[in-house]
Amino acid sequence: MKKVEAVIKPFKLDDVREALSEIGITGLTATEVKGFGRQKGHTELYRGAEYVVDFLPKVKLEIVVKEAEVDRCVETITNTARTGKIGDGKIFITSVEQVVRIRTGETGQDAI
Repeated sequence: MKKVEAVIKPFKLDDVREALSEIGITGLTATEVKGFGRQKGHTELYRGAEYVVDFLPKVKLEIVVKEAEVDRCVETITNTARTGKIGDGKIFITSVEQVVRIRTGETGQDAI
């Protein structure tokens, strides 16, 4: 099993969720986060004063999938979340040793 973590622009969340549902991925966790990379923030005006916004709002998706589904999942996220502009985000893939469904006690791939 693999954990796919994707950091994307917030306005792309619904599109990505729908695209993942279409390929059969039914569960994900979405968290509102803030961060910066090459985008490095921007300046804004508030009541006539200029200030720097260092951390930009993003959404972090966490999805645990079978190894056979990883490439399709990553491709779907990439194609759906891409705007072609700086700050589109990143995808991280890590191994998951064990999963346990709390309600039933199921483990491994049965718990996904």
